[in-house]
This record gives sequence, structure tokens and C-alpha cells, in this order.
Amino acid sequence: MSAGSSAPEKAVLCWLATVDADNRPNVSPKEIYAQTGADRLVIADIASARSVRNIRANPAVCVSLIDVFLQRGRKLEGQAEIIAPDHPGFTELAAPLVAMTGGKFPIRHVISLHIARTTPILAPSYRHTPDRSVADLQADAYQTYGVQPIQK
Repeated sequence: MSAGSSAPEKAVLCWLATVDADNRPNVSPKEIYAQTGADRLVIADIASARSVRNIRANPAVCVSLIDVFLQRGRKLEGQAEIIAPDHPGFTELAAPLVAMTGGKFPIRHVISLHIARTTPILAPSYRHTPDRSVADLQADAYQTYGVQPIQK
């Protein structure tokens, strides 16, 4: 996960699920996000007009963070708030996001999720092959994606 996380997994993208005023769902990837406390995740609105519009109509959201190589992650549920640049807390909430972008992308708003519930996400292989180690499952994922881990 991005800056500020204590999670063992390393999610590169998170997936933000919202619902519009007509109850039509929308899921979109977000790559600039940070957990800034036990109960808050902030996401940069760089090109998220639909997500922002949906949250203004219905603030209930769900975010999935998955490490594709470990095939596990977390689902975060709660209420989101759109923080505009003129909001008194914008600079503080945007700081970890600005640090991640290096100023390369304008952050139009901060989507601030107040996390009400966190649930683990596990690939079915964790449940259906409990005798296999995490290392074996991870090796399978590397093979599936045709990549090798970086040796440090």
C-alpha cells in the first residue's frame, strides 16, 4: 500500500467503488492514495470527476487494496468526503499525496474516506489450498504474471 500503511501487502492501485444518485455503481482505479491513520484513507482526485460527483450524491464507498503477488489485501468501507482546495484541511490532507506525485499531477480534490469497517481480502487459493504456503502462492502469481521478484 502507499505511504503511511502498516499493512504487509504492497498494493499499487486501489479500487474505489461509488454509487451515483440513480444507484448506478462505478469502480475506478486510483494510484495516488495514503492511509493517514487507523480510520482515514486519502485519495487524490487527479481525473476522478465521476467518483467526486457520485460521492457528493452518496458518500458511502468501498475501497479494495490488493497486492497482486500475495493475492490478498483489504476492503475498506465507510463514508467519503470531498475536500476542495479552499477547505481549511486540504493542505494537510493532500500533503502525503503531493509528496507521492512530486508535483507532477494537479490534485483537484482530496477524497477523504473515514473508514468504518476493514475486511481482509484473500484469493480463493488461500481457502481452497490451505496446505500451500504463502511463498508457494506468491510464486504461482509471479508465474501467472510472467515476472520475477526484484532481488535486493
